[in-house]
Amino acid sequence: MSDLMSGGTLKARLRSDLTEAIRGRDELRVATLRMVLTSIKSEEVAGDVARELSDPEVVTVLGREAKKRREAAAAFEAAARPEKATRELDELGVLADYLPKQLSDDEVAALVAEEVAAAASAGATGMAAMGRVMKAVTPRVAGRAEGGRVAAEVRRQLAV
Repeated sequence: MSDLMSGGTLKARLRSDLTEAIRGRDELRVATLRMVLTSIKSEEVAGDVARELSDPEVVTVLGREAKKRREAAAAFEAAARPEKATRELDELGVLADYLPKQLSDDEVAALVAEEVAAAASAGATGMAAMGRVMKAVTPRVAGRAEGGRVAAEVRRQLAV
């Protein structure tokens, strides 16, 4: 992420890393980066007007692609196709280089606990507060934790 700190965009970093991977003949990285750049391009031309994605939007696309890799790896494992699952996990490893550091379970629990306390002080308790808590937590964890993980933690804390 040093390129990002010096003013470059994440998309530009992906492109330059693709060029380096092609020069280095790193087939896995080349295939993964091409797939990601294609997804980004598809997102840019979706809708009425073509536009350039901002870095947070690129991170969202990367997160979506990472989720696809995790789900595909699990499906291949369940189908007794370990070689395919390994490939998906390797691609996930490449994507992880470009995603923000994921929050640990303890960090997610702490953020959720803060919002559950805030909802309780506003008078919302139990599962009725789920929407309010999720609405408050989601922007705070954006790109750093999967929604399913967050929702499970909110349910766990609200059930207590």
